[in-house]
Amino acid sequence: MARPLSNDLRERVVARHEAGESIRSVASGFGIAPSTVSKWAQRWRETGSVGPAKFGGYRRRLLEPHREVVHRLVAEKPHRPVRELQAELAALGVRVSEEAVRAFLHAEGLSFKKNRVRD
Repeated sequence: MARPLSNDLRERVVARHEAGESIRSVASGFGIAPSTVSKWAQRWRETGSVGPAKFGGYRRRLLEPHREVVHRLVAEKPHRPVRELQAELAALGVRVSEEAVRAFLHAEGLSFKKNRVRD
C-alpha cells in the first residue's frame, strides 16, 4: 500500500523551490513529478507545513449498533455460516453484505476457521 513521502524530503524540496529554483529543476533533482513540487509548495504557503494531509482513516463498522443482536445470534448457534447469519440479520431488518458480517465477526473475535471435525 502506498504511503506519504517523508517530511524531510518534502522540506528539502520546498526549501530549494523557495530559494528560487524552478519547479522542474527541483523535481528532476529529487526524482519526483513537477506537480508534486507545486502541491507541496502550495501547502507550505497555505498552512506553513509540508506534512501530508490525512491519509486513510477509520470507518465505523456497519454492525456496531447491532452488536448485542449479533452476539446473541452467534451464541445461539456458534458455527453457522456467514451467509446464514446475514440472512437472519436481514430478517431482523439489518441489511449488510456478507463481507461486512465477516469483518465484524473477525473484529469481535467471533470468527473461526472451519474444518470438517467441527461439523
